[in-house]
Amino acid sequence: MTQAITFAPAALMLPALVASADERGQRRFLEFFAVTIRNTHTRRAYARAAGEFLGWCHARGVTSIAGVQPPHVAAWVEQLGREVSVPTVKQRLAGVRHLFDWLVTGQVIPTNPVASVRGPAHSVRRGKTSVLAPDEARRLLNAIDVTTPVGLRDRALIGLMVYSFARIGAALGMRVEDVFVQNRRLWVRLHEKGGKRHEMPCHHNLEEYLAAYLDGCELREDRKGPLFRTIARGTKRLSDTPLPQANAFQMVRRRAVAADIETAIGNHSFRATGITAYLKNGGTLERAATMANHASTRTTQLYDRRSDDVTLDEVERVLI
Repeated sequence: MTQAITFAPAALMLPALVASADERGQRRFLEFFAVTIRNTHTRRAYARAAGEFLGWCHARGVTSIAGVQPPHVAAWVEQLGREVSVPTVKQRLAGVRHLFDWLVTGQVIPTNPVASVRGPAHSVRRGKTSVLAPDEARRLLNAIDVTTPVGLRDRALIGLMVYSFARIGAALGMRVEDVFVQNRRLWVRLHEKGGKRHEMPCHHNLEEYLAAYLDGCELREDRKGPLFRTIARGTKRLSDTPLPQANAFQMVRRRAVAADIETAIGNHSFRATGITAYLKNGGTLERAATMANHASTRTTQLYDRRSDDVTLDEVERVLI
């Protein structure tokens, strides 16, 4: 049983344990998502985690938020571990922990039942993102028909992710004015997580792709408009609507099939492809971290797939 409540950032379904609380408890619950979380993806993930956990508790006889105890949390985490990946368990546990911290500071409940519950251990030295070899990335880009607006857009978007190490979210959030000239070179401005603004000069190939896209689709004058847009139905021309991330993913998979690339790539593959190619050509991990706007080189190392070549060479030594 849930109750629908609408507040400024989004609509949220109140779990039964929250709907049965007093007005102060309900308001404090909603404020956690409305006030403390600015990133829409984080808000959605935390809201899902909170809804699932509180619904799980309610189904097992817990009648109020104050009735949630550490054993409930531990049992929920144990069950989650059999259904989803470890990173997903840790993310959902973190969301629930932050929520209960917020309820404690708001004096809705006396203690945080999640504080003492340990999540599953997880250590990652190598990311799971699929990476293209340089010749595959080049083949994919060259296979795009750039005689149409959609082809110009797709080549510019993929090129941006490869050559600037841009996240898909930052790329799709760009406006036309975020492509600008500085010191006689084309630059891009990316709006990253946490409100960080990241500016980078363009590789000469990316400069060519972006210029062809802006001129071919006559976008330069619409400076406040979205840089990457959907195609208007029935016209084969760009609309004024920003390209959704799901559409970009479908486009990438479609372009990969057309270029006879068997690797199951996604939007994030180009970030890893660009970083790995940069490091293979003598770039440093520290510079790569700066270019990718990573706070730590440990994050950048997850995108470094140079060791894959060594592994393949060693495998071929097994002569039978």
